[in-house]
Parts: sequence; C-alpha cells; structure tokens
Amino acid sequence: MLEGRMERRMISAGFVQDALAAVGQLDAAALLARAGIADAGQPVSHLQYGRLWLAIAQDTGCEFFGQGARQMRPGSFALMGHAVLHAETLDRALRRALRFMDMAIVAPSGRLLLRDGMAEIVLRDDGPQDDGPPRAAFAYRTYWLILLGLMCWLIGRRIALARVDFACQAPPNRQDYRQFFGAPVQFGQPHSRLVFAADYLSLPLIRSERALKAFLRGAPANILLRYPHDQGLSGRIRARLRAVPPEQWPDFDSLARDLGQSPATLRRRLRAEGQGFAAIRAEMRHAMACRLLRDTKAPIAAIAARLGYAEPGAFHRAFLKLAGMTPATFRRGA
Repeated sequence: MLEGRMERRMISAGFVQDALAAVGQLDAAALLARAGIADAGQPVSHLQYGRLWLAIAQDTGCEFFGQGARQMRPGSFALMGHAVLHAETLDRALRRALRFMDMAIVAPSGRLLLRDGMAEIVLRDDGPQDDGPPRAAFAYRTYWLILLGLMCWLIGRRIALARVDFACQAPPNRQDYRQFFGAPVQFGQPHSRLVFAADYLSLPLIRSERALKAFLRGAPANILLRYPHDQGLSGRIRARLRAVPPEQWPDFDSLARDLGQSPATLRRRLRAEGQGFAAIRAEMRHAMACRLLRDTKAPIAAIAARLGYAEPGAFHRAFLKLAGMTPATFRRGA
C-alpha cells in the first residue's frame, strides 16, 4: 500500500518536459537545479515538481506557465483561494473560481454546464461565439490541476471524474495523459471539458482561513495529488474499508461500533467533514471498478461480484450514475 501511495505522488518525466518546453526561453538546467531535479528524463516527486512550478512562475511572472492569453501573475492562486473560501457550497465556489480564472488568464475560459445529472466544465479558447485554435494539452491539464486542486481541498474529498476531453490532438507517446485523471480521456474533441456527477456541487465547504494559509504554504505541490483522501475521520474509514474486500465491508452501525462512536455521532462528524458513509463506499467502489475495467480483462459480471454487488445490473446502474456511461463504454475508452 505504501508503494502505491508513493507511485501516486510521482509525476511523469513527460510533464516535467512539458513545463520546460512551455518556457523554452529560460535556462532549463538552472530551473531543474532549483527544483532539486537531477534528470528531467525520470519521474519526479510532487514536491520537486511543485518547486519547479514555483521557479518557473518566479522567472516568468506567470503561474500558468505562460499558457493563457494573459499572464497569471504570482499570487493569483492564493487570491483565488481567498475569493472562494466562504462560498458555502462547491457550486458557488466553482462558479467564483471560473470567473476568477477568466479574469486572471482570459483564455482558456471555463463555463459550468449541468445536464442529465452531470456537471461539465467546458473550456473555450476565445470569445463566447467563436473558439480559437486548440492549445497544447499541457495548458488544459494545468487548468484542471489548478481548479480541481483547490475545489477538492475545499470540500475535503476527491471529485471522481467521469470523463476528460481535450480539444487538441493527443501528444505522441504520452500515455500519462490518459492515466493521470483516473477517468476516460479523449483527444481531438470539439471542446476541452471535464465531467463529474452534479451531486458534488451541493457539498459544503469545510475549510477555515487558518486552514487556507496552511494549504497555500504547500501549493502548488499539494494540488498535484488531487486530494488523497487520507485525512480526518473519513480517511480512517477509507483505510478500514481498504483493508477488506468490498463484500466484507461493514454496515454503518457496525462501523460506528468499531470506531467506538454512536451512529449519530459518527454521522455528525462525517457531515462536518463534508462526507457521508454511502458516498465514501460508492466512490471507493467506483475507483476500484475503474481500475479493474482499465487494467484487467475480467468479465464485467466478475468485477461486479468482486466489488460486492448482488448482481451485475446493480453494478451497471451504480457505475452509470457516477460515470455517466456504462462499464462497457468506459472499458472501450480506457
């Protein structure tokens, strides 16, 4: 398990090279030295990549690697954090963050759309009427990193993505783009967009001014992790569930008893973290399902049984609700 966590904290060499290519006028060797990176051809830790990001921002005067229509001046990300902190719900915070990004970089410009129970953040590269040519995949990935890193932290949980589209063509020999988001990734689409269940939008923000200060001290390295779910009571619950197969997961009352709390107290403490036991179970099952569909050739019925579903139809409905597509469709696009 520790090895798996370490792998998730490593950033592929391709993303290091993307960052350096975006600021090709700078001394790459000097930037790598300041970040403590000895070899740009090897994976680096999230901390090293964060230091590289900061060094580039300092030298270019842009926190967006110069990939926007306007420079995102250093300090913009921190200011955005303060601007959205007291928005009460993820919906309000996300809409404020999108407006802030519009002001900071002008383009790409993000808009939140709701349809069929799913939330879509759609990026446009010019004005509201006519899009400009697609940017590099690295620009869109950076936008998603900035936005998702802050939003996931604000609600204290990872937002499970259903789909990620890129308007540009796929970078050659870069499977890391398809693996990074934990969701089906498609290139050459009409618009760059990110899709997730709209239910997340009603979640409350759980962070304070003091917590924001600590979060910003760790940025941007901490936003590379897409919020690892290893904090607080919800983290303890996830650790307990990970320790046993899904078909052996306890019900809520049994879990409360194991944790030495009454069901009412456990429910209240989870709600204070912006969490719910049913949602935690559903998200963990969904993440396992995505891995099994992507990385194995096991039949879908076998995956359903392994995840503790009574019958394949229940798995099909649960996956469709979270991903907006069937397990078979997900496997074909993985």
